[in-house]
Amino acid sequence: MFRTLKMYFEFANKENRKKLLSAMVLGVLKAMFAMLKIPAIAVIIQGILDNNMTRNAIWTSFGIMCLSIIGQVLVGLKTTMLQTEAGYNTCSGKRIEIAEHLRYLPMGFFNTNSLGQITNITTNTMEQFADVATLVVMITSQGIITTAVIFVFLAFFDIRIALILLAGILIFSFFNTLMQKATIPVAPRTAKAGENLVSAVIEYIQGIAEVKNFNLTQKSAKKLESTIKEKQAADTKMEFTVIPYMFLQGLSTKLTGVIMCLLSIYFYFTGSMPLLYTIIMTISSFMIYESLDMMGGFSALMRNVNIIVDKANDVLSLTPMDIDGEDITPSKMDIELKNVSFAYEDKTIIDNVSLKIPEKTTTAIVGPSGGGKTTLTNLMARFWDVGSGEVFLGGKNVKEYSFDSLMKNFSFVFQRVYLFEDTIANNIRFGEPEASMDKVIKAAKKARCHDFIMSLPEGYDTKIGEGGASLSGGEKQRISIARAIMKNAPIIILDEATANVDPENEAELTRAIEELTKDKTIIMIAHRLKTVRNANQILVVSDGKIVQKGTHDELMAKEGIYKNFVSERKEAVSWKIA
Repeated sequence: MFRTLKMYFEFANKENRKKLLSAMVLGVLKAMFAMLKIPAIAVIIQGILDNNMTRNAIWTSFGIMCLSIIGQVLVGLKTTMLQTEAGYNTCSGKRIEIAEHLRYLPMGFFNTNSLGQITNITTNTMEQFADVATLVVMITSQGIITTAVIFVFLAFFDIRIALILLAGILIFSFFNTLMQKATIPVAPRTAKAGENLVSAVIEYIQGIAEVKNFNLTQKSAKKLESTIKEKQAADTKMEFTVIPYMFLQGLSTKLTGVIMCLLSIYFYFTGSMPLLYTIIMTISSFMIYESLDMMGGFSALMRNVNIIVDKANDVLSLTPMDIDGEDITPSKMDIELKNVSFAYEDKTIIDNVSLKIPEKTTTAIVGPSGGGKTTLTNLMARFWDVGSGEVFLGGKNVKEYSFDSLMKNFSFVFQRVYLFEDTIANNIRFGEPEASMDKVIKAAKKARCHDFIMSLPEGYDTKIGEGGASLSGGEKQRISIARAIMKNAPIIILDEATANVDPENEAELTRAIEELTKDKTIIMIAHRLKTVRNANQILVVSDGKIVQKGTHDELMAKEGIYKNFVSERKEAVSWKIA
């Protein structure tokens, strides 16, 4: 239990840790105010025993009781505010820290880790930290503090009863430790079931169109249902695991209170304890029962605190790329790769590649699917770090740049465009949130999307669905180009940007790309002949190597992948339906 409390406090940052410690100090004060009820009652009881109940005694008792109640309320209010602030501030701070940390992880992390796992950590896990973990820790801490204060109070009056209380606390702690150990093998299943549930829900919603298309609604629903049932089974298993120990904890606290009462009465009848003390001990036994019982009820959730903190720390402990370089503005925008190799796990993707891309030229990368084209561009922009070799931008190794100063030089237009669930204007100004509306419209006009935007119900203030679901592929692509125009990076990487665009949008999209790429260093991955034939150089990539290099005319003059590629495209275009 104490290890978990220590872990929790270390997880919070310095400012929030100070608030939590302040809350604990106030918890001692709150417990002392609670104990004032006993002297208040003692004054009345003493008056009754002495058969001398005076008005002064009544008012003294009333005053002490009011002080106890008002003190508890005011200190409790401040304590709750500090706990709430610390819990939610830590939650939001860790979410931001995790988001920033994810930003600097190699892209390979996102290929091997499910969206559900990351989503679960940043949403459910951190929400549990704010709502559950903070409450569990603070109630458990308050229970420990109150118990300690009562123990000191009892020791002052009668050490024998205090030792009975100490024995009860030790028995309670023994059962609590057994409960914590019993949850260790069960807790990972519960946590994994939560992650799988989030993944299954996301997959079900995102793939609902395909599910309906192939009439797999029942099958997909069954998969989701089985995940939900596994979550139910895991939670039930956890509850059934802790219930016996919860019972034993509760039994130990009740028996401790009963034994304290019985021994106090026994000591009174044997003449070793005054009647007033006997009554005080009896009242204290009920208070200790309430304190330990509440702590015991919430301590069953202590294992959850461990899991929450461990899961967040697991993400934060992942080794990011070395991004602590210098803020460099390159004098030239040429790119060079020297003997670059890159492997993903045990599979070699790029094998000893060297190339040069001069400033303000167009380089087309073509080749079979899976040959390493996209990986090559990702290495240039340092989405991944090379396994061996070096990548240079403007004559400097990309590892010498800070991440932000490196990324300022690149704009990507991907085949699959992601738009955020926001207004069209905010999607265009995504990289420059403070940009004026005039600047947004200017970029949209260059990207050939102003006209269709103005035809929408609310123009630039039209909210689009998540991922841009309410727009066509060509419209989404042009908005992404407007976003890239706003960034105005000197190097443009086009990854199959026109691959899935309908003929109606292709002409507009081509003009938008021409506007985007004016006077830039352009690297394009493409399968269409007309998008590559005018490139200054064409790189043919296959099995992680550059197998051919040259202009369109040079490559057409010799046998190889490129000539076959062009011939196949020409033959496909010539096909007609008889």
